[in-house]
Amino acid sequence: MTTASRLPQIAGRLASRLPRTVDVRIRRLAVASLIGQTLLVVTGGAVRLTASGLGCPTWPRCTSDSIVNTPEMGIHGFIEFGNRLLTFALAAVAALMLVYLWNLRKERKDLFLLALGLLASIPAQAVIGGVTVLTNLNPWVVGLHFLVSMALVVFSTLLVNRAFGRTGRFLAARPAVLPAALRPVTAAVALFSAVAVMLGVVVTGAGPHAGDADAPRNDLDWDLFSHIHAVPAYLVTAGTVVALVLVIRRRITGPFRTAVLMLLGVTVLQAIIGFTQYYNGIPALLVAAHMLGAALLMAASTNAWDIARSSTAK
Repeated sequence: MTTASRLPQIAGRLASRLPRTVDVRIRRLAVASLIGQTLLVVTGGAVRLTASGLGCPTWPRCTSDSIVNTPEMGIHGFIEFGNRLLTFALAAVAALMLVYLWNLRKERKDLFLLALGLLASIPAQAVIGGVTVLTNLNPWVVGLHFLVSMALVVFSTLLVNRAFGRTGRFLAARPAVLPAALRPVTAAVALFSAVAVMLGVVVTGAGPHAGDADAPRNDLDWDLFSHIHAVPAYLVTAGTVVALVLVIRRRITGPFRTAVLMLLGVTVLQAIIGFTQYYNGIPALLVAAHMLGAALLMAASTNAWDIARSSTAK
Protein backbone atom coordinates (compact mmCIF):
# COMPACT_ATOMS: atom_id res chain seq x y z
CA MET A 1 0.00 0.00 0.00
CA THR A 2 1.43 3.38 -0.99
CA THR A 3 1.84 6.26 1.42
CA ALA A 4 -0.74 8.30 -0.48
CA SER A 5 -3.36 5.56 -0.22
CA ARG A 6 -2.72 5.27 3.52
CA LEU A 7 -3.27 8.97 4.20
CA PRO A 8 -7.04 8.68 4.86
CA GLN A 9 -6.37 5.84 7.29
CA ILE A 10 -3.67 7.83 9.09
CA ALA A 11 -5.91 10.90 9.22
CA GLY A 12 -8.71 8.78 10.64
CA ARG A 13 -6.49 7.45 13.40
CA LEU A 14 -5.33 10.95 14.30
CA ALA A 15 -8.90 12.26 14.36
CA SER A 16 -9.94 9.42 16.66
CA ARG A 17 -7.41 10.62 19.24
CA LEU A 18 -8.70 14.18 19.21
CA PRO A 19 -11.32 15.40 21.71
CA ARG A 20 -15.01 14.93 20.98
CA THR A 21 -16.00 17.14 23.89
CA VAL A 22 -14.52 20.38 25.21
CA ASP A 23 -12.00 18.92 27.62
CA VAL A 24 -9.18 20.20 29.81
CA ARG A 25 -6.74 20.30 26.89
CA ILE A 26 -8.90 22.74 24.95
CA ARG A 27 -9.50 24.87 28.04
CA ARG A 28 -5.79 25.05 28.80
CA LEU A 29 -5.02 26.14 25.25
CA ALA A 30 -7.68 28.86 25.49
CA VAL A 31 -6.12 30.16 28.71
CA ALA A 32 -2.64 29.94 27.16
CA SER A 33 -3.88 32.03 24.25
CA LEU A 34 -5.19 34.77 26.54
CA ILE A 35 -2.03 34.79 28.65
CA GLY A 36 0.14 34.81 25.52
CA GLN A 37 -1.73 37.71 23.90
CA THR A 38 -1.43 39.71 27.12
CA LEU A 39 2.26 38.87 27.35
CA LEU A 40 2.71 40.03 23.75
CA VAL A 41 1.43 43.46 24.80
CA VAL A 42 4.00 43.54 27.61
CA THR A 43 6.92 42.44 25.43
CA GLY A 44 5.84 44.89 22.72
CA GLY A 45 5.93 47.60 25.37
CA ALA A 46 9.39 46.48 26.43
CA VAL A 47 10.56 46.84 22.82
CA ARG A 48 9.38 50.43 22.65
CA LEU A 49 10.30 51.50 26.18
CA THR A 50 13.87 50.20 25.92
CA ALA A 51 14.36 51.93 22.53
CA SER A 52 14.64 48.48 20.91
CA GLY A 53 12.10 49.15 18.16
CA LEU A 54 14.83 48.97 15.54
CA GLY A 55 16.84 46.34 17.39
CA CYS A 56 16.17 44.26 14.29
CA PRO A 57 16.54 46.99 11.64
CA THR A 58 14.70 45.14 8.88
CA TRP A 59 11.93 42.62 8.29
CA PRO A 60 11.21 39.71 7.89
CA ARG A 61 14.88 39.06 8.63
CA CYS A 62 16.44 40.59 11.72
CA THR A 63 19.33 41.90 9.58
CA SER A 64 19.98 41.75 5.85
CA ASP A 65 22.12 38.63 6.45
CA SER A 66 20.49 36.93 9.44
CA ILE A 67 17.00 35.77 10.39
CA VAL A 68 17.91 35.91 14.08
CA ASN A 69 19.59 38.62 16.10
CA THR A 70 23.38 38.58 16.36
CA PRO A 71 25.60 39.20 19.40
CA GLU A 72 26.82 42.44 17.82
CA MET A 73 23.29 43.85 18.03
CA GLY A 74 23.36 43.75 21.82
CA ILE A 75 20.38 43.80 24.14
CA HIS A 76 18.16 45.74 21.74
CA GLY A 77 18.39 43.04 19.09
CA PHE A 78 17.65 40.36 21.71
CA ILE A 79 14.54 42.21 22.98
CA GLU A 80 13.12 42.88 19.51
CA PHE A 81 13.77 39.36 18.23
CA GLY A 82 12.32 37.88 21.43
CA ASN A 83 9.11 39.76 20.77
CA ARG A 84 9.03 38.34 17.24
CA LEU A 85 9.53 34.81 18.55
CA LEU A 86 6.52 35.14 20.85
CA THR A 87 4.35 35.67 17.77
CA PHE A 88 5.40 32.24 16.49
CA ALA A 89 4.57 30.69 19.86
CA LEU A 90 1.10 32.22 19.77
CA ALA A 91 0.60 30.93 16.22
CA ALA A 92 1.54 27.44 17.43
CA VAL A 93 -1.00 27.66 20.28
CA ALA A 94 -3.75 28.82 17.90
CA ALA A 95 -2.92 26.10 15.37
CA LEU A 96 -2.91 23.42 18.06
CA MET A 97 -6.26 24.72 19.29
CA LEU A 98 -7.71 24.24 15.81
CA VAL A 99 -6.33 20.69 15.68
CA TYR A 100 -7.92 19.80 19.01
CA LEU A 101 -11.21 21.34 17.89
CA TRP A 102 -11.28 19.44 14.60
CA ASN A 103 -13.87 16.87 15.69
CA LEU A 104 -15.95 19.71 17.18
CA ARG A 105 -15.67 22.11 14.24
CA LYS A 106 -19.40 21.78 13.43
CA GLU A 107 -20.83 21.22 16.88
CA ARG A 108 -18.76 23.99 18.50
CA LYS A 109 -18.41 26.35 15.58
CA ASP A 110 -18.17 29.25 18.06
CA LEU A 111 -14.88 27.94 19.44
CA PHE A 112 -13.55 26.86 16.05
CA LEU A 113 -14.19 30.25 14.43
CA LEU A 114 -12.65 32.16 17.33
CA ALA A 115 -9.54 29.97 17.22
CA LEU A 116 -9.39 30.34 13.43
CA GLY A 117 -9.70 34.12 13.76
CA LEU A 118 -6.84 34.20 16.26
CA LEU A 119 -4.63 32.13 13.99
CA ALA A 120 -5.46 34.26 10.93
CA SER A 121 -4.80 37.49 12.85
CA ILE A 122 -1.34 36.51 14.00
CA PRO A 123 0.31 36.63 10.54
CA ALA A 124 -1.49 39.93 9.93
CA GLN A 125 -0.07 41.23 13.20
CA ALA A 126 3.40 40.09 12.15
CA VAL A 127 3.08 41.96 8.84
CA ILE A 128 1.98 45.13 10.64
CA GLY A 129 5.01 44.72 12.88
CA GLY A 130 7.17 44.47 9.79
CA VAL A 131 5.64 47.64 8.35
CA THR A 132 6.34 49.31 11.69
CA VAL A 133 10.03 48.54 11.34
CA LEU A 134 10.20 49.44 7.64
CA THR A 135 8.53 52.83 8.30
CA ASN A 136 11.06 53.67 11.01
CA LEU A 137 8.48 53.23 13.80
CA ASN A 138 5.82 55.51 12.40
CA PRO A 139 3.65 56.27 15.48
CA TRP A 140 0.36 55.55 13.67
CA VAL A 141 1.57 52.15 12.49
CA VAL A 142 2.93 51.41 15.97
CA GLY A 143 -0.50 52.35 17.32
CA LEU A 144 -2.25 50.03 14.87
CA HIS A 145 0.08 47.22 15.95
CA PHE A 146 -0.97 47.79 19.57
CA LEU A 147 -4.69 48.00 18.76
CA VAL A 148 -4.62 44.68 16.91
CA SER A 149 -3.07 43.15 20.03
CA MET A 150 -5.95 44.59 22.07
CA ALA A 151 -8.45 43.03 19.66
CA LEU A 152 -6.73 39.67 20.04
CA VAL A 153 -6.98 39.98 23.84
CA VAL A 154 -10.74 40.48 23.40
CA PHE A 155 -11.09 37.44 21.12
CA SER A 156 -9.02 35.33 23.52
CA THR A 157 -11.24 36.37 26.43
CA LEU A 158 -14.32 35.28 24.49
CA LEU A 159 -12.57 32.01 23.66
CA VAL A 160 -11.84 31.33 27.35
CA ASN A 161 -15.41 32.10 28.39
CA ARG A 162 -16.88 29.77 25.81
CA ALA A 163 -14.35 27.01 26.41
CA PHE A 164 -15.29 26.98 30.09
CA GLY A 165 -19.03 27.19 29.34
CA ARG A 166 -19.37 30.57 31.05
CA THR A 167 -21.07 32.34 28.14
CA GLY A 168 -22.55 31.72 24.71
CA ARG A 169 -24.99 29.04 23.56
CA PHE A 170 -23.26 26.21 25.41
CA LEU A 171 -23.54 27.34 29.01
CA ALA A 172 -22.36 24.82 31.58
CA ALA A 173 -25.15 25.93 33.94
CA ARG A 174 -28.48 27.74 33.65
CA PRO A 175 -28.00 31.37 32.59
CA ALA A 176 -27.78 33.89 35.40
CA VAL A 177 -30.75 36.16 35.98
CA LEU A 178 -29.50 39.76 36.02
CA PRO A 179 -31.16 43.19 35.93
CA ALA A 180 -31.84 44.24 32.33
CA ALA A 181 -29.92 47.48 32.90
CA LEU A 182 -26.65 45.58 33.24
CA ARG A 183 -26.51 44.70 29.55
CA PRO A 184 -26.30 48.30 28.26
CA VAL A 185 -24.14 49.35 31.22
CA THR A 186 -21.51 46.66 30.61
CA ALA A 187 -21.70 47.23 26.84
CA ALA A 188 -21.00 50.93 27.44
CA VAL A 189 -18.10 50.09 29.75
CA ALA A 190 -16.58 47.80 27.10
CA LEU A 191 -17.09 50.46 24.40
CA PHE A 192 -15.56 53.28 26.45
CA SER A 193 -12.67 50.98 27.42
CA ALA A 194 -11.91 50.53 23.73
CA VAL A 195 -12.19 54.30 23.11
CA ALA A 196 -9.85 55.00 26.03
CA VAL A 197 -7.31 52.54 24.63
CA MET A 198 -7.52 54.09 21.15
CA LEU A 199 -7.02 57.60 22.51
CA GLY A 200 -4.18 56.26 24.64
CA VAL A 201 -2.48 55.24 21.39
CA VAL A 202 -2.71 58.85 20.19
CA VAL A 203 -1.23 60.09 23.48
CA THR A 204 1.59 57.57 23.22
CA GLY A 205 2.34 58.67 19.67
CA ALA A 206 2.83 62.21 20.94
CA GLY A 207 4.86 61.21 23.99
CA PRO A 208 8.56 60.64 24.58
CA HIS A 209 8.81 56.83 24.32
CA ALA A 210 9.15 56.38 20.57
CA GLY A 211 11.00 53.05 20.50
CA ASP A 212 14.10 54.64 18.96
CA ALA A 213 15.86 57.98 19.32
CA ASP A 214 15.28 58.85 15.67
CA ALA A 215 11.67 57.64 15.40
CA PRO A 216 9.09 60.30 14.44
CA ARG A 217 6.27 61.55 16.66
CA ASN A 218 2.73 62.47 15.59
CA ASP A 219 3.29 66.15 16.55
CA LEU A 220 -0.01 66.42 18.43
CA ASP A 221 -0.40 68.21 21.75
CA TRP A 222 0.45 65.48 24.29
CA ASP A 223 -1.04 67.31 27.27
CA LEU A 224 -4.32 68.09 25.48
CA PHE A 225 -4.82 64.53 24.28
CA SER A 226 -3.93 63.19 27.72
CA HIS A 227 -6.96 65.05 29.08
CA ILE A 228 -9.14 63.87 26.17
CA HIS A 229 -7.96 60.31 26.83
CA ALA A 230 -9.11 60.68 30.44
CA VAL A 231 -12.75 61.37 29.47
CA PRO A 232 -13.68 57.80 28.38
CA ALA A 233 -11.64 56.52 31.32
CA TYR A 234 -13.91 58.49 33.66
CA LEU A 235 -16.94 57.01 31.88
CA VAL A 236 -15.52 53.49 32.32
CA THR A 237 -15.17 54.19 36.04
CA ALA A 238 -18.70 55.58 36.27
CA GLY A 239 -20.18 52.60 34.44
CA THR A 240 -18.26 50.17 36.62
CA VAL A 241 -19.55 51.88 39.76
CA VAL A 242 -23.13 51.67 38.44
CA ALA A 243 -22.67 47.94 37.78
CA LEU A 244 -21.20 47.48 41.28
CA VAL A 245 -24.13 49.30 42.90
CA LEU A 246 -26.59 47.07 41.06
CA VAL A 247 -24.65 43.97 42.10
CA ILE A 248 -24.72 45.02 45.76
CA ARG A 249 -28.33 46.23 45.84
CA ARG A 250 -29.67 43.16 44.03
CA ARG A 251 -27.37 40.84 45.99
CA ILE A 252 -26.02 39.29 42.80
CA THR A 253 -23.56 36.45 43.31
CA GLY A 254 -21.64 34.10 41.06
CA PRO A 255 -19.49 34.82 37.99
CA PHE A 256 -20.97 38.24 37.23
CA ARG A 257 -20.23 39.57 40.70
CA THR A 258 -16.65 38.32 40.35
CA ALA A 259 -16.42 39.90 36.89
CA VAL A 260 -17.55 43.30 38.19
CA LEU A 261 -15.14 43.18 41.13
CA MET A 262 -12.29 42.30 38.77
CA LEU A 263 -13.31 45.14 36.45
CA LEU A 264 -13.40 47.56 39.39
CA GLY A 265 -9.94 46.48 40.55
CA VAL A 266 -8.41 46.88 37.08
CA THR A 267 -10.12 50.24 36.55
CA VAL A 268 -8.90 51.66 39.85
CA LEU A 269 -5.39 50.34 39.24
CA GLN A 270 -5.32 51.88 35.75
CA ALA A 271 -6.46 55.22 37.14
CA ILE A 272 -3.74 55.20 39.81
CA ILE A 273 -1.05 54.31 37.28
CA GLY A 274 -2.32 56.88 34.78
CA PHE A 275 -2.36 59.78 37.24
CA THR A 276 0.99 58.76 38.74
CA GLN A 277 2.77 58.60 35.40
CA TYR A 278 1.21 61.90 34.26
CA TYR A 279 2.49 63.80 37.30
CA ASN A 280 5.90 62.10 37.40
CA GLY A 281 7.27 62.64 33.90
CA ILE A 282 5.97 59.43 32.28
CA PRO A 283 8.59 56.96 33.59
CA ALA A 284 9.05 53.90 31.39
CA LEU A 285 8.14 51.34 34.06
CA LEU A 286 4.80 53.01 34.73
CA VAL A 287 4.09 53.21 31.01
CA ALA A 288 4.73 49.47 30.78
CA ALA A 289 2.38 48.88 33.73
CA HIS A 290 -0.25 51.07 32.05
CA MET A 291 0.03 49.01 28.85
CA LEU A 292 -0.45 45.80 30.82
CA GLY A 293 -3.38 47.46 32.56
CA ALA A 294 -4.92 48.32 29.18
CA ALA A 295 -4.84 44.66 28.17
CA LEU A 296 -6.34 43.63 31.52
CA LEU A 297 -9.01 46.31 31.18
CA MET A 298 -10.04 45.07 27.74
CA ALA A 299 -10.20 41.50 29.07
CA ALA A 300 -12.13 42.49 32.20
CA SER A 301 -14.65 44.73 30.41
CA THR A 302 -15.18 42.10 27.69
CA ASN A 303 -15.70 39.44 30.34
CA ALA A 304 -18.33 41.47 32.24
CA TRP A 305 -20.20 42.37 29.04
CA ASP A 306 -20.04 38.80 27.75
CA ILE A 307 -21.51 37.38 30.96
CA ALA A 308 -24.25 40.01 31.07
CA ARG A 309 -25.11 39.38 27.41
CA SER A 310 -25.48 35.65 28.08
CA SER A 311 -27.74 36.19 31.07
CA THR A 312 -31.51 36.24 31.37
CA ALA A 313 -32.87 39.75 31.98
CA LYS A 314 -35.35 40.52 34.73
